[in-house]
Order: sequence, then structure tokens, then C-alpha cells
Amino acid sequence: MFQRKNILLGSRYIILLIYSIIFNLTFNLQVFSDTNNIDEKYAELYVLDKVSSKSTRIIFDVGKEIIFQNLSITILKCRNSKFDDDPEVTAFIQVIDLNNKNNDKVFVFNDWTFASSPSIRPFDHPVYDIWLKKCYS
Repeated sequence: MFQRKNILLGSRYIILLIYSIIFNLTFNLQVFSDTNNIDEKYAELYVLDKVSSKSTRIIFDVGKEIIFQNLSITILKCRNSKFDDDPEVTAFIQVIDLNNKNNDKVFVFNDWTFASSPSIRPFDHPVYDIWLKKCYS
């Protein structure tokens, strides 16, 4: 009889534990969801021409295409993280080389880039180098 009471108490404890885990997971997913990143309206990029060693600052409206020399640059998303003391600036950038007539490779670069460490997703082009500086509203 004594063991049966312990089994009932243990099963109630396990059910309570499962409910608390489910509650915590749903709460944490809402807190750390994608809504904690702030989508910005403007982005600032620097473009380095490796041939002339000239650096150019370009300010973008997010979602609009800009033609720079023979590159078509579009920033689809630009975000600042919300919870950091030193927020991480990330942007989704698409770059098309307009001189390239090869239809097999559409984008020269089509990925997320990080302002703090651009070498994680490097932009590889023989003439130009692009790096993200900041995003703002």
C-alpha cells in the first residue's frame, strides 16, 4: 500500500513537471522569437573598388535595388538585435554582377552578412568588396 501512494504521488509530479516544461518552452519561444529582431528601414554599406582603392558609402532604402558601377545591390532585410549591449547588425543582401552574361549563376552574393564579422559570409568579387556598417530607421 505504501508503494502505491508513492507511485501516485510520483505520477502527479511527472504530469506537473511535463506541464511546466511545456509552459516554459512556449513562453521562451515567444520571448526569443523572430519578433525580437527589429527590422530597420535604412542600411549603410561601404563598397571598396579594389582597382582604384576608392571606398564609397551608400545608404539604402531596405527592399529597393541600387545600381553601383556594374553591380546591382538589393538589401531585403536589415536587422539590429534587441537584447545585446552591443547589438549585432545583420542584413540579407543580394548582389548581381551586370557584366556577367552567364545565366547559370544569377547572384554573386545572396546571403546574410554581419557587420561585426564580415568574414563569416565573405563577398567574393574580383573588383569590389562590400561590407555592412549599420541599419537604422
